[in-house]
Amino acid sequence: MIAFLRRLFLDDLGLKLFSLLLAIGFWLTVSLAIQKEGSPAAPLTPLNDEKEKTFFNLPVVVLSSASDVHDFKVSPATAGVSVRGDTKIIQQLQPQDIRVIVDLSGIEAARLLRKRIEVFPRPGVSLVRVVPEEVQVIYPSRN
Repeated sequence: MIAFLRRLFLDDLGLKLFSLLLAIGFWLTVSLAIQKEGSPAAPLTPLNDEKEKTFFNLPVVVLSSASDVHDFKVSPATAGVSVRGDTKIIQQLQPQDIRVIVDLSGIEAARLLRKRIEVFPRPGVSLVRVVPEEVQVIYPSRN
């Protein structure tokens, strides 16, 4: 038993010490980087110079392929969008600076189809929430 323990700790002692020093070096580097940059959760809280703004009744635009001649509709046809950004940018932000889109390209026919709303605010603005998150797609009946 003693021979086993001696081999376990003393065989390849140089490689084991090198691995230990390398692990300590990685740990120190990561811990110093985290201390310099702050907590990863910090960007989730708004900064003092950030402001949030909500736009109501933004029209939901239906995006389909150019070859698609169907007249898709969505319900509801409007959405509410909350965004966050620098105070100066948010104060100048207009409803037309935010695009609310439902991508229906590649949809041939569907019943009871629900699609997620995609929101594209202008640069420097981040999306907080969109209500509703998805819409019902209404496929026109063929006559």
